[in-house]
Amino acid sequence: MLKNTLTDDMKTAMRAGDKSRLTVIRMALAAIKQREVDERIELDDAATLAVIEKMVKQRRESITQYEKGGRPELAAAEAAEIEVLQVYLPEPLDEAALAEIIENAISDTGAESMRDMGKVMGKVKAAAAGRADMAQVSAIIKARLAG
Repeated sequence: MLKNTLTDDMKTAMRAGDKSRLTVIRMALAAIKQREVDERIELDDAATLAVIEKMVKQRRESITQYEKGGRPELAAAEAAEIEVLQVYLPEPLDEAALAEIIENAISDTGAESMRDMGKVMGKVKAAAAGRADMAQVSAIIKARLAG
């Protein structure tokens, strides 16, 4: 399980004295544990992956804000955290594979206009879970359905 991998990596980082990596892994484990406590369930790999994806997304948004605010050192720190977290995410899809998934979802749902965006996003999200930036996917689908 992904949680076990995180725990093992935390121990390894502790032994190696890698404080920056240790901090990020501890944050991820804390976020996972918080969700488990809040929902009173034990997260499976898919749900654990969703927590890590959310953390990466938050850090990407922070990088944008820090760069706009003229704080490159904080943006660099967030980028370093993303590097640690991305180790636990599946290999990202290349553009061709992503385009194929989107086209299949559009044809499967019979989507013809923006009204069908939700159906298409649902199919793509299931097929590309954790392997594509959903904001980017959304933009591609919008462009495809708009014209």
